[in-house]
Amino acid sequence: MRLKGDIQQIKNKRDDKNSAIELYLDRIEYVTHKKDGRYYQPFELIEELETPLVLTGDCLARVTNKHLEEGEYEFQVYDKTEEGYELNSDKELALTITYDFDTDLTILTEVYYTVTVTNEEFKELKSKLARNKKGKGRK
Repeated sequence: MRLKGDIQQIKNKRDDKNSAIELYLDRIEYVTHKKDGRYYQPFELIEELETPLVLTGDCLARVTNKHLEEGEYEFQVYDKTEEGYELNSDKELALTITYDFDTDLTILTEVYYTVTVTNEEFKELKSKLARNKKGKGRK
């Protein structure tokens, strides 16, 4: 995970001016909800990426949440389309940054990029990741 630019410039509305801000993600968390008995339970699957996924600031809008601690941020994620940008309610981004006064650096400490998928997509992803792990183990 790596951050290029000032993430704090991103406001509550998506803005093209933030395209220079880049967030490099090395893992994606997929989440689905399955019925377990009487109740729906969340299930998660974490994919470690070989090449980072790059989110640019023009695809993000900050979520106003008064319960976050200092340095914690949540964002809505937009997908680029031919017509422009479209909010993707199935994707969420949360991150934590700290500021080191001695070195005058902003340090990215935690990133959670979550994608909510259907049960069928979850099964496909799980089997695909299992096949990829088996293929890497044979080399």
